[in-house]
Amino acid sequence: MPHPEILLFFFVIAFIYASVGFGGGSSYLAILALYMLPFKEMRLIALICNIIVVTGGTIIFIKHKQVNWKKILPLTLISVPMAFLGATIKLSQNTFFIILGCSLIVAAVLLWIKTRQIISEDIKSTDKNTYVKDGLLGGFIGLLSGMVGIGGGIFLSPLLNLVKWDTPKKIAATASVFILVNSIGGIAGQLTNLPPAFNSTRIILLCIAVFLGGQLGSRMGAVKFNPMVIRRMTAVLVFAAGIEVLYHHLFK
Repeated sequence: MPHPEILLFFFVIAFIYASVGFGGGSSYLAILALYMLPFKEMRLIALICNIIVVTGGTIIFIKHKQVNWKKILPLTLISVPMAFLGATIKLSQNTFFIILGCSLIVAAVLLWIKTRQIISEDIKSTDKNTYVKDGLLGGFIGLLSGMVGIGGGIFLSPLLNLVKWDTPKKIAATASVFILVNSIGGIAGQLTNLPPAFNSTRIILLCIAVFLGGQLGSRMGAVKFNPMVIRRMTAVLVFAAGIEVLYHHLFK
């Protein structure tokens, strides 16, 4: 496999993200974009790796009863079909990379923003109007996620924190479920437009790397890391990749 160091990068990304309950799709895409891999293969790799890493975290959140299905359903009922739809949209390579670059920069800004610790009194009440807003938010993020090839948690989690949607742990649980179901929806959409040939060996090796990193990270837990440090280190990586992608596809 050319550039074997990508395996190490994926292992580390999966380890760090799994330790805080996320998948790492945007960071996988950031790395793959820097190496200029075929864009259709990039989306498939990122989504498969997302599912491998985030499944374990989702199971843990469900076991610890952190998943509020009543609040999650409005977000996911629209986001999953929209993720499927987004993945079926045929984009030229240049258009894909421009959308990806812009998405990475927005995601980096959202990751960098520090929100005040949410307490129970801050949490907004759930009503029909909230369900509509959550559905629209989930649908928009789902569509963008399907087009780019991520689960959408990197957009959803900071936004839910900003609007004081729920406690940090329940937002993390929500993002984990959201990433999982949207990644599945995105892959289902991509099956309608798979490239005629792709490097299956590379995909398998990268999946093994994120599986090992994800399993180790989920067992370590977040106690070993400062979540804000992780977010801001990730934001720098994602922002740099977004700028690099836009520079190569807008000015060259």
